[in-house]
Amino acid sequence: MESRKIAIVSIAVIAIIGVFGGVFAIQNSSKSSAKRPRIVATTFAITQIANRLKLPLVGVPTTENKIPSRYAKVTKIGSPMSPSAEKIASLKPTAVYSVDVLKDQFGKSFKQQHIKPYFLNLSSVSKLQQTITLMGNRYDRKSEANDANKSIDAAIAKAKQKADQRKVQPRVLVLMGLPGAGYMIATNKSYVGNLVQIAGGKNVFESKTQEYIQPSDEMIAKKRPQVILRLEHAMPAMVTKQFQTEFKQNPIWKATPAVKARRVHDLQEPNFDATANMNVAKALQLVSSWLQVDGD
Repeated sequence: MESRKIAIVSIAVIAIIGVFGGVFAIQNSSKSSAKRPRIVATTFAITQIANRLKLPLVGVPTTENKIPSRYAKVTKIGSPMSPSAEKIASLKPTAVYSVDVLKDQFGKSFKQQHIKPYFLNLSSVSKLQQTITLMGNRYDRKSEANDANKSIDAAIAKAKQKADQRKVQPRVLVLMGLPGAGYMIATNKSYVGNLVQIAGGKNVFESKTQEYIQPSDEMIAKKRPQVILRLEHAMPAMVTKQFQTEFKQNPIWKATPAVKARRVHDLQEPNFDATANMNVAKALQLVSSWLQVDGD
């Protein structure tokens, strides 16, 4: 009888341990799962940020740019302009990141696959740094985020120091080439426009809200830009030829101080893009060097 009681008590204790053990295992599993996010980056800029923060990715964009080696075997989900919502959904992501300028372009396709993406604002250097901080906090990468932002701060300080030593604030025209469709004018609200501002240049086309505006030959002629920056972030081979043809055939360019002094510079990936990216230090260094003018 006594031995039966002992057996019953032993079984009860084992059962209780089993229950609590199961709960403990589930809690640990949940914590472990939370530490292993399944992140999809739909643009190269976001992939760069993830790489700098040493984040795991399950999906990366299809791009001509060199994907960081840590993501060499990660699933390609399509181009940044038209990612495959179906392929992304199949990866069972815990988070999908894109940039806010593409929100209206494929938000509907994401919704159909029940995907709720995060659209990041990378329109300026400060927005890039805010995003780095946000991602660092969200994924326990604060140290990596701080290091990344410190290197950007150092590049900003160097560019501003160079600007303070410059005798003339150059008038800068920023153009963004569109494959097969000419170009747009990038204002101070654009990313490259922001680089110009940090480097001490005067964007000849400013706006309170718009990043890009339609070009006007008459207005360009009146602004007399001393430096022209031509962004060729998409299909650069095609866009470069378009710019070359435009600058040869359109007489307004020959009259601008920038063309006369041969201060026309082509901006291409990976150092430059339409949105801020982790090559910002190199981009600022280049823009700063291009803004040295005499005073014409």
